[in-house]
Parts: sequence; structure tokens; C-alpha cells
Amino acid sequence: MTTDNDVQDVTALRTAMIEKIALRHQALGLVLPAEVERALRTVPRNLFTGDVDLQAAYEDTAVVTKRNERGASMSSVSAPWLQAVMLGQAKLKPGDRVLEVGSGGYNAALIREVVGPTGSVTTIDIDPEVTDRAQRFLAGAGYGDVEVICADAEFEIEPGRTFDAIIVTVGSWDVPPAWPSQLAKGGRLVVPLRTWGLTRSWVLEHQDGALVSRDRQVCGFVAMQGAGAHKGTATPLLDADRDHTVGLWRDEKDTIDAAALSGVLNLPRAEVWTGITVGAGIRYSDQDLWLATTLPGFSLITASQKAIDHGIVALPWQYGTPALVDGPNLAYRPKPRPIDGDVFEFGAFAHGPQGEQSARRLADQIAAWNLAGRPEPRLSVHPAGTPNGQLPDGHVLDKEHARLVISWPTAR
Repeated sequence: MTTDNDVQDVTALRTAMIEKIALRHQALGLVLPAEVERALRTVPRNLFTGDVDLQAAYEDTAVVTKRNERGASMSSVSAPWLQAVMLGQAKLKPGDRVLEVGSGGYNAALIREVVGPTGSVTTIDIDPEVTDRAQRFLAGAGYGDVEVICADAEFEIEPGRTFDAIIVTVGSWDVPPAWPSQLAKGGRLVVPLRTWGLTRSWVLEHQDGALVSRDRQVCGFVAMQGAGAHKGTATPLLDADRDHTVGLWRDEKDTIDAAALSGVLNLPRAEVWTGITVGAGIRYSDQDLWLATTLPGFSLITASQKAIDHGIVALPWQYGTPALVDGPNLAYRPKPRPIDGDVFEFGAFAHGPQGEQSARRLADQIAAWNLAGRPEPRLSVHPAGTPNGQLPDGHVLDKEHARLVISWPTAR
């Protein structure tokens, strides 16, 4: 039985959640679309989050709904702020036909509210446990007309069927041909695409036989399963004990000579500070992509919190900071240092026999990014096998199904 107090609690919690989402949008330089806010106020998120309590159901964070035997998340109800951002990126309108890749139920219900009774929503997931749960929750919340399919989204649902928007809610290493082929003319593909280990939610539209970006936002999702699954490579640099670990992560096909880096963190540290600064609260995530596209040997360096706290590496966080593998040398971008009040300076630290030289290579590219006007990246996605001469200028990254080109139109 639902009591008046329960209704009041849900209403208050939902209102607080939406206020947090609006503030996050403001911090990102975005405005929460009115139709998305209305959907957030309408759909009861607690009906899609399983056994967690009401407070947890309306936190602006992801709720994990399935883990594997190692405890890693396999499925979740994504953080509402990110769902709202991606719905805004898709620019949905009443009557749109929408395909969601990755099922949780809640996001499909939000989409259903935005596209209205004249639109349609199809959600697909490879895991029958996930689709069964999504179908059950959707029906219980009054969204039984959402089509739920258990299949591998690497492949077309049916020949010739198209959608006005495709929203992918799993981390994707590649863009399979099924997605552009199912995207209607004028439609939008919103996909959290991983490049060099960096995930961005890209908005892609058809243009001259390719998909071309219109927007991107930093994000993170559970990894794709099925035919589109891809595993990156972890290289330990320090593993003295479980609490003090440092390693490198590569998400593409190149490899690291781990033997050449043996003991590199035990060598003296070179420090180069660039004179390039950033204000507190100002995003500079595009710099990460700049470094990935301009530095051969780009990797991400990760570390346990204790390794950071004990000064083994000076990282801003645990989960992946730009690094450069330069033969037997390792350089990385440390946590920016405070200069004056809320102003912070970028630097480069390095270990190795030519550590200072490697640090300067990294610092030079940070300076080049600044000199270029801190530009925004553009992404175009082309079918695998597209000749180089038919690609636009930029940095080419070959996947299995697609050739990606990231370019940097300068701001000056």
C-alpha cells in the first residue's frame, strides 16, 4: 500500500534530484530542456531501481543492478544527470522513433514521455535477465507499449527499419555498420565512444556518407557486451601490495614494452611546469583528447588512492590521467598546482633515463593546445576500408568497423 507520506517523500526526493541535475547542467554550460525536466518529474525512478531505498533511488548517481563474479558492474540505471544530458543531445521531439541500446527501463520511460503517444521507443539488450527486468518494470510503471528486445545490438534489428534517434547507453569501442544504417535521414546517434580509453558521449549525424559530430560530453558507462565487446590492456608499473598499485591502461591495438618500464617509478622524477593555467571549475577534458591525438605513446595512468596519498604518483584522481610512454621513460600530467587563488598551472612529471626530455614533450603539447586556442574536437566516422585520400584532415584511429578522424579547428 502506498501512503500519502510515501508520495510526499518521492515528490520531495524527485524535486531535489532535478535541482541537482539542473545545477550540473549549468556547470556544464547547458540548459536542462523543459521536455526532459517534465519527463524527470513524471517517471517514478524508484520503480526501476530494484531493492534500493527511496533515498538511493533518487540520488543523482547510477544504481548498479547486476554485477559479474568479480563484482564489476554489468548493468545499471544510469546517473539521471547523464541521462538528461544525452536526451538533450538527441534533441528528441514528439513523434520520434527512438532506439535505445542498453536496457534499464527508466531511460526508455523518459524517452517515451518526451516522444509522446505518436512516437515509439524500442530498447535492446543482449542480456535476457536485463531485458526481462526492464520489461517487468516498464509494465509496472505504465509504459507497457515500450518495445523490449533481447538481442545483440551489433546487428540490425530488422532489414530496412530506421529510427529518428539512436541512444547508446553502454560504453562502445566501435561504431558497427548497423547503427548508421538504422539511423534515418536527419536522425541523431548519441554514443559513448571510447577512444584511447577516453569516453565521450558524441552526437553524430549523417553527412556526405559519414557520421559527423555536433556535440560531445565527458561520460562513463559499463562496457559493451556481445560481438562489440572489447578489452583494453592493463600494464602494472607498481604492485608492491594491493593498496599501492600504479598501472597504465591502453584501449587501442598498440602495445607497451612493459620490460622497458620495469622499475621506472623508482628513478628520480623530472618536473616541468608549463606556465599554462586554468581557473577553478573550468573544464579542460578536451586537452586529454588533444594529447591522445598528438602524442605517440599516449596512455592513461591509474593508481590506487593510497599510492596517490603517499606521493608515489601525483595524480588528480585514480581512474585515468594522460601519460606518455617514451621508450624506457614515462611522463604524465600531474594534478595542476595552485598559483594564485583559484588559478592552477599545468605541468608534466616524468621518470626514466631521459625523464626531463619526456616531460618536456608532454609539456610542449599542453602548450600547443593552449596556443591553438584550446579548440574543440570534431569527430567523423567513416566505414572501415575508406581510402586515406577520402578522409578529412585529422588524426585517424582505426577500429574494426570504422575509421575515426578527430580534427582540431583552431579557435584563433
